[in-house]
Amino acid sequence: MCRIAGIIDHTKTEADLKANVKAMCGVMAHGGPDDEGFYVAAEKGIAFGHRRLALIDLSTAGHQPMFYKEDRYVLSFNGEIYNYRELKGSLLDLNHDFKSNSDTEVILAAYAEWGVESFGMLKGMFAFSLYDTVQNLSYLVRDAAGIKPLYFSTVKQKLVFASEVRAFSQTSYSYTNNKDWKIYFLAFGHIPEPYSTYQEIQMLAKGSYLTWSHASHTFEIHQYKCLSEHGQMKDYAEAMQVVRQQLKNSVRRHLYSDAPIGAFLSGGIDSSIISILAGQVLKNQSGLHTLSINFDEAGYSEQVYQDLISRQIKSTHQEYKISKAVFDASFPAALAAIDQPSTDGINSWFISYFAKQNGMKAVLSGIGADELFGGYPSFKRMKWVEIASRLPRFILKQGLRFNQPALKRAYYLSYRNTCGKYLFLRGIFNPEEIAAILSCSVDEVDQVLKSAKIGTIQPGLTAEQSAGWMEYNLYMQNQLLKDTDAMSMQHGVEVRVPFLDYDLVEAVHHIPGDLVYKHTKPKTLLIEAFKNVLPEKIWNRPKMGFTFPFQKWLTTNQAFLDALSRHENKKIRALTDDFRKGKLHWSKVMALYQVK
Repeated sequence: MCRIAGIIDHTKTEADLKANVKAMCGVMAHGGPDDEGFYVAAEKGIAFGHRRLALIDLSTAGHQPMFYKEDRYVLSFNGEIYNYRELKGSLLDLNHDFKSNSDTEVILAAYAEWGVESFGMLKGMFAFSLYDTVQNLSYLVRDAAGIKPLYFSTVKQKLVFASEVRAFSQTSYSYTNNKDWKIYFLAFGHIPEPYSTYQEIQMLAKGSYLTWSHASHTFEIHQYKCLSEHGQMKDYAEAMQVVRQQLKNSVRRHLYSDAPIGAFLSGGIDSSIISILAGQVLKNQSGLHTLSINFDEAGYSEQVYQDLISRQIKSTHQEYKISKAVFDASFPAALAAIDQPSTDGINSWFISYFAKQNGMKAVLSGIGADELFGGYPSFKRMKWVEIASRLPRFILKQGLRFNQPALKRAYYLSYRNTCGKYLFLRGIFNPEEIAAILSCSVDEVDQVLKSAKIGTIQPGLTAEQSAGWMEYNLYMQNQLLKDTDAMSMQHGVEVRVPFLDYDLVEAVHHIPGDLVYKHTKPKTLLIEAFKNVLPEKIWNRPKMGFTFPFQKWLTTNQAFLDALSRHENKKIRALTDDFRKGKLHWSKVMALYQVK
């Protein structure tokens, strides 16, 4: 896990290229504290930069940018390739030589052997830039699940890219404020891909690669991997076996590391299964290190469940308790760590902070299980969403006249598209509220959100499968993964997500919805696949999300409230008073705070 940046600009001098990329890497040093490297080819107008967080092959042989085949190929890579050992074995059989034990060099050798077809062979989380000096082409490549971010800008025959948007502001280029970002943000609680706060900067789509021609200064974007059609598996026992085996394989691969690795243990189903499986893999080695966070507020504490699992797997367990005083002291730093505006991610900042304090450089997380196996309320609500969305538009728009937030959000269903369905389920502010905050019309809000290019639910899916599509491709993609990456990398900690292993995701995709969502209890297929090792106390209880006592803490955080009360926007100042009185949810206030 690292940070990468680069510029391709045939009008820049060598000094300008290096100065710009060095500044970009400097502002992202938190994500790569172990090493720094640069490659500049002024005659081609190309500069790659790299900040390294060393986890595999900690030696100087893993330094980046890395070269291969007498410097024909140049690579700057962020992420992990979990099947690099298998690929390396195949490449050795094909007479490829290796100078390191890193997964980075395997990417180079794979490309040298198979070209762009190699991108689809990589299993892991990654974003990288690769320069082929003979073909006179450069590539930007992003993993199939979109775990690692890769932003880019192509203006006036120039390509600029980086792992974080904040890096672009360090260059000599100027970028235009995206006039629509506040509408996206107040509606979604994040800025959905491919958009950013700048008009010219966007996220490369997952499972895609950008090809840049140095001869013509032009680019093309191609998709190299996408999920296949839903399968027709009929046997529930077979489905459980497939899930069980694929997740075990995934956890085993995700434990590859030459640096300390552990697991987040919240006490819920997902983190408990991951920790149990990791403990089984490491039982004959040094054992598993687990990490948990708890609170003085009893309603938010899951300590009893965390302790149950840590005792069962005999992990080296470390618990940290966050008090309001600890929260208040670190909250400003957590806010400053946000790269793109988001109402979430503060919890990830804290647990990554404590992981760093505990000496961990990589941790396993349960992200992805709810999206794959139906863990959210949306999976049960989606059939009603489908029915309600067929009501006449004029009726749906009347929802704004009611006081209930859910009825107000029904307005979104009048859009008759995926965006409207998602915002009905997960929207932060309704169009009328957004218009009032931004001093624009509801029509302007509608125009932006109706035309948002965020993807479309595949036709022919069941209600549950449609909910899964939205949770996986919108909520997880744009909120959970983006926030987890930004906040964990602030501390130089890598978060690995075994549930998003491509083989597992593809396997679950092949299981028909009537098996995945067979029972009324959420995530039954996942639970039953691991019932032989998962204690009933873990799965037979109400779901608790990993969240903090934000409502209580923020209403008494004077610095936060003072900043809001001084906001130049009168509407935001008025809503701050509602928050003080307990009339506004903390997520809305987090959004208002970031609308400058």
